[in-house]
Amino acid sequence: MSATRPLPPRVLVIRGAAIGDFIVTLPAMRLLKESIPGCRLDVLGDPGISALAKVAGIADDTWNLDHRSMAPLFAPGADIDPAVVERLTSYNVVVSYLFDPDGIFRGNLERLGVKTFIECPHRVLDGLGPAPSQLARPLEKLAMFLDDPAPRISPPNMDGPVERIILHPGSGSLRKNWALGNWREVLNRTSEAFPKPELVVVTGEAETERGVTHEIGAGWTALRFTHWDQHSLEVLATTRFPSKRACFLGHDSGISHLAAACGLPCFLLFGPTDPSVWAPPHPGVEVFHRPDESLAELSVDAVWQKLNPWLVELLKESPEGL
Repeated sequence: MSATRPLPPRVLVIRGAAIGDFIVTLPAMRLLKESIPGCRLDVLGDPGISALAKVAGIADDTWNLDHRSMAPLFAPGADIDPAVVERLTSYNVVVSYLFDPDGIFRGNLERLGVKTFIECPHRVLDGLGPAPSQLARPLEKLAMFLDDPAPRISPPNMDGPVERIILHPGSGSLRKNWALGNWREVLNRTSEAFPKPELVVVTGEAETERGVTHEIGAGWTALRFTHWDQHSLEVLATTRFPSKRACFLGHDSGISHLAAACGLPCFLLFGPTDPSVWAPPHPGVEVFHRPDESLAELSVDAVWQKLNPWLVELLKESPEGL
């Protein structure tokens, strides 16, 4: 009679966060996956965002933190759906990045019989190092130490010079955004100086709500560009960003973190946020930081003075007319 083979270790990472916050948590997730031989790792979070962990080859499965069956986990002493109890207690390790100031969520999981619960910070703080390193630090309790803080979702496309210049003119916070008219002027100059690459503008839900998408569609008609609107993160990561050799222009945003994690060289404007904490820690990322001024005071000429030579190097050609 053959012996029963032990089940592989099971790890659950709970991460309910915005796009950028989730992406900078991927190195910690990968550290868990690679440090526990043969483990199965699942992610409980926002389905559209946590899908990136599957695309990155880190998560085996994801489930929805916002499903109604999850709500009792945040109420003291509440009755939990037996199917949820069975699933949660099947994990050997649960790593949570949830905001749980009163310990209600943790108490419920301990009451249910979760074996090992690791509580991690739900937010990143200034002055404590790069965001991915901060988020991985609690795993040192398990003798896991992060060597590479750069999130990686798909391998970079290194085949030849840049053929596509992608701009995402937004972010989740208005104070981190440069004026839309300034970006339009930058694209005008880029198109005139480098006519060969395709120009692409990416917009999503935040830009639609703020009227940015409509303004681009109605007011940028004189500029030749392709508009990617409302694509899912999974589509951007698997079919859009990797499809051609491309570079990326933007702010401190979740889409910028996604572009960097997909291997795109990035030129990013940082105003109030600290790039030593929030800039993607990839070798192809160029940050233009104005710590003493807001982006509202940043001129097109100043940006172009930095961006133009960066594009020259990537495109392997001089601007038109030189």
